[in-house]
Amino acid sequence: MNILVSCANGSGTSLMMMKSVEKSMKKLGIPVSKINHTSIAEGKSTASQYDAVFTPLNFVDMFEDAAKRGVTVVGVKNVMSDKEITQRIVDETDFEEKYKK
Repeated sequence: MNILVSCANGSGTSLMMMKSVEKSMKKLGIPVSKINHTSIAEGKSTASQYDAVFTPLNFVDMFEDAAKRGVTVVGVKNVMSDKEITQRIVDETDFEEKYKK
């Protein structure tokens, strides 16, 4: 599974969120082939190359085109909470069915 983590500037917040996403995926037993973090501007143009995009809730609409192409877009309120990210994966995606080992 290829994952993009995107936030406003693509530096601090997205890096921290990327670590939380990695923890959550490992906890759920979902293999990650590639995970990158980037700014919203870059993320919008590359999102369709990924299976999923994780982004703060206020940026979800920015990935509307990627979602139309089948990319799963997951909005997160607390970007440092692997507990919330894990819950959103379980509740809002089919990753466990599609990717679990």
